[in-house]
Amino acid sequence: MKLIVAVVQDQDSNRLSTSLTKNDFRATKLASTGGFLRSGNTTFLIGTDDSLVPKALELIRENCRSRDQMVAPVSPMGGNADSYIPYPVEVEVGGATVFVLPIEHFHHF
Repeated sequence: MKLIVAVVQDQDSNRLSTSLTKNDFRATKLASTGGFLRSGNTTFLIGTDDSLVPKALELIRENCRSRDQMVAPVSPMGGNADSYIPYPVEVEVGGATVFVLPIEHFHHF
């Protein structure tokens, strides 16, 4: 058994959630916030059998594409102003950050 933790951009979360449901994967969605852009993310917790991990990863890959976006960085609050960039920059957003963890025990009560 594995636990897949997938952090995806909010724009991709509904599409991924629908795809996971259609393919009989159960997932828990958690609201999260990215550290660099401080933008909204969704973290999916997906428990599945080892044999289904490749299918789950395929669904994540298909539904969570990266794209370039212009963003205005948030000003530093109490941080070092030397590293603050005061103008919009183009960054790559989207995609997914995925962790696959082994599960020693699983209980459903």
